[in-house]
Amino acid sequence: MLKVYGIPNCDTVKKATVWLKNKGIAYEFHDYKKLGISESKLEEWLGQVPYDKLVNRAGTTFKKLTDEEKAKITDNASAIALMLEKSSVIKRPIVESDRILAVGFKPEEYEIVFG
Repeated sequence: MLKVYGIPNCDTVKKATVWLKNKGIAYEFHDYKKLGISESKLEEWLGQVPYDKLVNRAGTTFKKLTDEEKAKITDNASAIALMLEKSSVIKRPIVESDRILAVGFKPEEYEIVFG
């Protein structure tokens, strides 16, 4: 079964889950705010995609960081530290089965991946 990681009140997550529901695709939802995220899960993801794809630099949480905090994000270890401290900085949603299938939501990409 698919697992969707995100925050329920995020507009992008809402669009993605509505898209999946409309296609009849079952999924389990993992709420970062309630359930957090483990270091091992972040390490697993970073084995599949680069940290700059997982860290949402366009989001409010990232923009509120000081320039010094932003400058510290230079590798997987520093990105993991930030994502563990502020899960809202993780790009949303992340959809996976046995691997990441999608990061973020673009209908045309979902159409290709999920049909």
